[in-house]
Amino acid sequence: MNSLYDFIVKPLGNEYNNEINIEDKTLVLNTSIESFKSVNNLAIVIETPKAYKTPINKGDIIVMHHNVFRTFYDMKGKRKKSRSFFHDNLYFCQIDQVYLYKNNKQWKSFNERCFIMPLKNDSYLTSDKERKLIGILKIGNSSLEALGINEGDVVGYTPNGEWEFIIDDQRLYCMKSNDIVIKYEHEGNEEEYNPSWACSS
Repeated sequence: MNSLYDFIVKPLGNEYNNEINIEDKTLVLNTSIESFKSVNNLAIVIETPKAYKTPINKGDIIVMHHNVFRTFYDMKGKRKKSRSFFHDNLYFCQIDQVYLYKNNKQWKSFNERCFIMPLKNDSYLTSDKERKLIGILKIGNSSLEALGINEGDVVGYTPNGEWEFIIDDQRLYCMKSNDIVIKYEHEGNEEEYNPSWACSS
């Protein structure tokens, strides 16, 4: 089984993450297949694309776009798999749909992506729990390092470019390198904001 342009992957778990176990009970968090937030975005790489050389190997775990495993209803109300579906429990995943990969037990960014942890809002003038458009770089990449922006730095980013992911029980925002527009000096009192529900995924 060879793939020319796409990764061939299978879900790490199920296609949807919409259940949690509490003691001996299973709680269904969402029954709608249309909601992208319940779609699993963790996959195991079965085959790598032959046309591209990437640092991702067979057996690696990747974080990818939610549409790969997404199910939908067609115009006749028939439930269908995504257009990425291959056969059995295997799916195609395009190279630009991959954001992170893990080998040697460490997450590494892919394709000029980076991940930001938002900061807790300590202002009494607003009810917002996190500060807008500012956070700590948790997973960087070589492009940002070349600019002197490293993991642990406080950075500002442009609006509407961030996408929410849960990575190891942390809610992080995924964005492209060029969405990072400023590096701030540490004030010393910055506090990461990770909502409690992220730890129960």
